[in-house]
Amino acid sequence: MTTRPAITAIVYPDSDGMPLPDGEFQTPLYVGVVGTLRTFFRNVPGSRVNGDNFLYYVEGNPRLSVAPDCYVALGLTDEAIESIVRHNTYLMWEVGKAPDFVLEIGSPSTWRKDLGEKRDIYARMGVTEYWRYDSTGGDFYGEPLVGERLVGGQYERMEMIHESDGRTWSHSDALNLDLWWQDGDLRFWDPVERQWLLTHEEEQEERLAEKSRAELAEAEVARLEAEIRQLRSQ
Repeated sequence: MTTRPAITAIVYPDSDGMPLPDGEFQTPLYVGVVGTLRTFFRNVPGSRVNGDNFLYYVEGNPRLSVAPDCYVALGLTDEAIESIVRHNTYLMWEVGKAPDFVLEIGSPSTWRKDLGEKRDIYARMGVTEYWRYDSTGGDFYGEPLVGERLVGGQYERMEMIHESDGRTWSHSDALNLDLWWQDGDLRFWDPVERQWLLTHEEEQEERLAEKSRAELAEAEVARLEAEIRQLRSQ
């Protein structure tokens, strides 16, 4: 009797055990961008924001993966989101689509791949928009900010607007947000609400301020109620 060989399950690792290549340089920028977009999209059904997370794009081949500094996927089913959470990776054949938005952050050891190999992979995957952010203003990518839109399988450059004060910006149709490079920082402007998206730190500060205002209002109400009780007792 012939024994059939056991089928080995294919493993798609959720980490290579290595930190960001230029962690000291990239981490604060990565945390700021991903944190801001997570806050903005947290109540948007079917959305997922992540970064430094493996995206596998060919089923059966765990060697073919890419890890964007930030990605945003929209219009996902509950099953697709559950797959991302369960695996802690983005398996394209389970999720059912590529991310809508990918952003890379320029750094000394990654910029060449961002301009070449990764750009080609994102195009083949079908990533709708590919952005590159250079906090130095151009040391890595030659410019502070650039967005590209996938057209016919190829990336075409979006119009970048250069303000007289040195700021550079353009609009992301995928996110319906404006991306602004300002003095090395990347900020997001909501043209619908006409306001800047708060960074994680700014949101925390706003929450503390709101809490403080609420506590002061509660104390004032208690004081007035005490005065009313005192007047009624006289």
